[in-house]
Amino acid sequence: MSGLNPNIRLLGDSEPDELGDMDVQIENADEDADIPEIDSNGAILKIDHGDGSITLSLDGSPIQDAADVAGEPAGWFDNLAEKIEKTELSRISEDLLRGVADDLESRSEWIDDRAQGIKLLGLKIEIPGLQGSGDGAPIEGMSKVRHPLLQEAVLRFQANSRSELLPTDGPVKIRDDANGSTPERDRLADALENDMNHFLTTTAREYYPDTDRMLLLLGFGGTAFKKVFFCPLRNRPASDSVDADNLIVNNSATDLSTAMRITHRVMLKPSTVKRLQILGVYRDIDLSTPMEVTPDAAAEAKAAQQGVTTTAINPDDRDREIYEIYCELDIKGYEHKFKGKITGLEIPYRVTIDVSSREILSVTRNYDQPDIGMLPESRTTFVKYTFVPGLGFYDIGLLHILGNTTNAITAAWRELLDAGMYANFPGFLISDTGARQNTNIFRVPPGGGAQVKTGGQKISDAIMPLPYKEPSGALMALVQDMSETGMRVGGTSEAQVGEGRADAPVGTTLAMIEQATKVMNAVHKRMHSAQAEEFSLLVQCFREHPESFWERNRKPTIVWNEQLFLQALSDVELVPQADPNTASHSQRVMKIMALKQLQASNPSLYDTIAVDKAALRSIGWSNPDQFLLPEEQRNQPAPEEQKVMAELQISQQRADADTMRAQAVMAKAQQPAPAQAGVAGPDPIKMMSEQNKARHMEISAARDQMNDENRDLTRDTNLQLEQMRLQREDMNDRARMQHEMALEQMRLDRQEMADQTRMQHELDLEQRQQAQDAIKLAMQIEGQRGRKQ
Repeated sequence: MSGLNPNIRLLGDSEPDELGDMDVQIENADEDADIPEIDSNGAILKIDHGDGSITLSLDGSPIQDAADVAGEPAGWFDNLAEKIEKTELSRISEDLLRGVADDLESRSEWIDDRAQGIKLLGLKIEIPGLQGSGDGAPIEGMSKVRHPLLQEAVLRFQANSRSELLPTDGPVKIRDDANGSTPERDRLADALENDMNHFLTTTAREYYPDTDRMLLLLGFGGTAFKKVFFCPLRNRPASDSVDADNLIVNNSATDLSTAMRITHRVMLKPSTVKRLQILGVYRDIDLSTPMEVTPDAAAEAKAAQQGVTTTAINPDDRDREIYEIYCELDIKGYEHKFKGKITGLEIPYRVTIDVSSREILSVTRNYDQPDIGMLPESRTTFVKYTFVPGLGFYDIGLLHILGNTTNAITAAWRELLDAGMYANFPGFLISDTGARQNTNIFRVPPGGGAQVKTGGQKISDAIMPLPYKEPSGALMALVQDMSETGMRVGGTSEAQVGEGRADAPVGTTLAMIEQATKVMNAVHKRMHSAQAEEFSLLVQCFREHPESFWERNRKPTIVWNEQLFLQALSDVELVPQADPNTASHSQRVMKIMALKQLQASNPSLYDTIAVDKAALRSIGWSNPDQFLLPEEQRNQPAPEEQKVMAELQISQQRADADTMRAQAVMAKAQQPAPAQAGVAGPDPIKMMSEQNKARHMEISAARDQMNDENRDLTRDTNLQLEQMRLQREDMNDRARMQHEMALEQMRLDRQEMADQTRMQHELDLEQRQQAQDAIKLAMQIEGQRGRKQ
């Protein structure tokens, strides 16, 4: 055996005396060949290399999945584009760009509707049409006003959502579902809440204004997105809003999880792209001059509303259009393997492409390193905020709910304004007989005049105004009805909770508010759920980059380290501070009023201090303890109770005095008569009587003083109650008078409108009769001329 080559392997038992007559198979192995050791699952756990070295898995994971075996980057999420062949990169780029072009084409009608909706907002100043126009005013002087129904609904939604989702002290609070807690655990949770709110309000200064802008677009279009990721430029986690126009998905998708491709279109400055290349995020390759981007209809409408252009004359001033595509690919050299075999499964990647040069800048894995026997699943980067769920991927917003109504009311408004203008400045017909002047356009200023050549005819015979009607009262009523219907459907109607009885039950008022804001309540719950998902992704990002949580905080609540921070994230959950069941401040106040009424009806069942603290917090006081008495002063009785206790004490003292007097009388009766009639000593009964009288006087004085104080207190209380009653009666009288005045004004307006309508009708009849008489006269004159000829 000593003469055999060491690379020869003998199969079977190594003992020669046990081989018997069995055949011996000898294989000549290549000196440089690697001999892998494969387990029952197909995973390679050990490799004996031809040079004598050994590659061994220390943690039991497959060696083929370990980094740097095949020259791959050391980081799991590093850029793979440098290791992929150029032909493969070109194939991936062309396939993805064709797919994105198809996705853009599939949503073209949605983009057109969005562009029309941006115009309906009425954010652009439009003067009445001059010399005719195709934009709603084909005749000179016609109005181009737009009804603010959609604009008001969007602004109301944004204002209410901002106050709920973005409170001034921070949007995050902690939730601890554990049964037991310790002071150290509570301290750590409070520190996490305070410093996370500090991060979102101070460190990430862009979070509040960016989210505020997202809420405007969410209410308008119904769909908005948040992108939660680690920003290499800011070197910290970020949560940036993404307009629905810039998030491109396949038309067959119903949500983000089922989309074949998710493309984030972003415009980057050339210097920003260069920074990312220097940091190694993008490939360091030369890129061509950026091409001029052709904006879609929605982008053009946004630019028109702002009064800006979307083109840059200087090529160096153009931004680069970048596609960040989240998709599934089967890349050559990085094929998916299961149990050591190539499966052909497409796995999640994030591919970044420069559109102008069609070059791939980065290819990174978009899935966490899977456990043994598990298939890769894509990571979540985007959070979808929904106004009202739609029939497909894109949801329903106020544009879709109120767009047609806004169009109708806008048309009616323009008709009313134009009717008023033509009624006040009507056109006219002028006779061509004898009227020879340079123009037939007469603009007569107030208090002025204009010369008209009539050829000897009466002006009324030579010129006839066109019979334009006054604005219709029925059309005005229709506009009001459409506006109220739109406000009710859009959830922006005003709940008249201030009218009626002042002592109306809180349940009735709360029911009125609930009925008026039912749509907004559902929207608020959806936004709360989306914000909770956003904070969950932000926490996951902090788990991967924990040092970015405290490194920019100059005054943290506690001194953080990685172990302490990860422990805090494991102990508690970060959730939105907003209440999912309360969509507005008015609802919160009404709930507190209902709670106070329940407490007043059953005071023994409620903790008064806890209820008052909740009430103070609900109206905006973050530290309610500053208004409460100290602990030692809270148990003192009320003034009424003190009065009763003083009266009881006086009665007790009076009873004690009577008892002492009775005892003195009894003692005198039992005392024997004196033996001698000499000078007697001091009478003990008389002395005790004098003492009782003095004590009785002191008690009377104290009682009188207490009665005076109580009378003063009662008088002040009655005075305050009388003032409150007078103020309430005054407010009720003023409200009643205003209501009666409003009703009377409405009656007078209706009467005046009816009189104007009747007068206009009579005037129209008179003008028609004059026109008919003029036509008959003209026909008679023409007939006489014909007979003379």
